[in-house]
Amino acid sequence: MSIEGKVALITGAGQGIGRAIALRLASDGADISLVDVNADRVGAVADEVRAAGSKAISLIADVTDRDQVRSAVDRTEHELGGFDIIVNNAGIAQVDPIADATPEDVSRILAVNVEGVLWGIQAAADKFRARGHGGKIINASSIAGHEGFAMLGVYSATKFAVRALTQAAAKEYASEGITVNAYCPGVVGTDMWVTIDERFAALTGAPKGATFEKFVGGIALGRAQTPEDVAAYVSYLAGPDSDYMTGQAGLIDGGLVYR
Repeated sequence: MSIEGKVALITGAGQGIGRAIALRLASDGADISLVDVNADRVGAVADEVRAAGSKAISLIADVTDRDQVRSAVDRTEHELGGFDIIVNNAGIAQVDPIADATPEDVSRILAVNVEGVLWGIQAAADKFRARGHGGKIINASSIAGHEGFAMLGVYSATKFAVRALTQAAAKEYASEGITVNAYCPGVVGTDMWVTIDERFAALTGAPKGATFEKFVGGIALGRAQTPEDVAAYVSYLAGPDSDYMTGQAGLIDGGLVYR
C-alpha cells in the first residue's frame, strides 16, 4: 500500500541510506522534507526527488540542536502542507577501543546518535498531536544495537540507546495512534563503512578493505547491503501495512546478527 499524499521528513538525507530512503518514500507517493548539515548534498537529493515527481524541500539543520529540529518540523508542515512521518536517520560512527574513548568523542556521538533521535521523536509527536492525528516515527539503530562490537563499543552503546528510546516512546504514544519503530542495518556500502574500514585498518594494521570483506563474509545472503535494501524496509515501516507494529527494532542485515 502506498503513502500517497503523506509528508515525510528524513534527517541525514544528503547521502547514503538517507538519500535512498528519500527516493524510496518519494516513489511510494510521499512529499519529502530533506534535512542535513550539508546544503549542497541535500539540495542535490531534493532535485532527485522532484525529478521523480514528488514535492521536496531541503532544510539545513543540526540534529543535536533541539530547536533546529523543531524548526525543521514546523517548516516542513508549513511548506508541504502536512506532517505524517519522520525518519530519524542522521548518525555518525566512531571506531576506537573503549580504553581510548575521550569525553569529547563520547559527547559528540551521543549528541548525534541519541539526542538527535530524541529531539526528532519529541518534535514529531508534538506535531502529530497538534494536527490531531497519529503518525509514524522511524529511528535508525543498527546491528550494533543488538550486539556490541569490538572497536565500536561507544557506537554500539548509542544504537542500544536508540532501541530503548524506540520501545519507551512506542509505549508512551500508542494511545495517540503514533507508532515508533527502528531499523537496524548491517554492512552497507556507504561512506560510513569506508570510514569504519579505514579506521580498523589504522588500528589493527589490516589492509584497507579487509575489515569490510570480513564482515561481508559473514552475511548469509552472500553480499554487502545496499542503501536501497534498507530503504525498502523503511518503506514498510512508513506505510499502512505496519500499522499494527510498534516498539520494534527490526534487523535488516542479510543474515548477519540473529535475535
